[in-house]
Amino acid sequence: KWKGEGTTQNLENIVIGRCYDYIRIVNPSVGEKNCSQIWEAFKNAFINKDPCSILPKDYELFINLTFHTIPPNKSLFWENNQLLVNSFADRGRRYMSLGDTLFGYIGDFLNWCGQADSPGLDYESCPTTLECENNAVDSFWRMASIIYAQHSSGVIQVLLNGSAVGGAYPQPGFFADYEIPNLQKDKISRVVIWVVDDIAGPDIDSCGTDSVKILETRLKTLGFDVTCTDNYKSVMFLLCLD
Repeated sequence: KWKGEGTTQNLENIVIGRCYDYIRIVNPSVGEKNCSQIWEAFKNAFINKDPCSILPKDYELFINLTFHTIPPNKSLFWENNQLLVNSFADRGRRYMSLGDTLFGYIGDFLNWCGQADSPGLDYESCPTTLECENNAVDSFWRMASIIYAQHSSGVIQVLLNGSAVGGAYPQPGFFADYEIPNLQKDKISRVVIWVVDDIAGPDIDSCGTDSVKILETRLKTLGFDVTCTDNYKSVMFLLCLD
């Protein structure tokens, strides 16, 4: 029916399992969380509903149940380089990207949707962003991005892909549309941008040029103290290693 892939098999087990994995092993400092309740809140956001009419606010209860503080200076925003960010953040050891928070960790790389006339999950197909913007997954990540940005503080990092087709700072994009507007200026001391090219190139975008310049100007206009570095060595070493 839809063009996107269907719900990830064993979704319930994965969500509950990731929840326990996070609070017991990945980051026990967040304290006790009720993982069964978290699954129910997650599921109830989209189950039995038209898969094209799910809104970010439908995930409010899920966010409230999974919420924990994000340590200052640890936030790592990104576009077009998820796997690199995952290895660089190292599950919160170096940085805490959205995927290293409990709410982000639970949803990472999963797919899901329900059906208007059934209490079950749709394993056959789910709508893509092109088919409808208010689908279960996009609305989840919008809500998660907003909360993550609102609670980021201190020095925040942004890792962009200088080899991305169309530029390192995509507009529209989650960072441009949901994260920047929700940054709390009084809580943030500096924004550090890293533009890193793929090892084999191409070098499409850099600090002070094209889309990165647009980003720098936007952040400065909002009153942020901004620095930008091309091909930040620590990240380049990780790319070389891979």
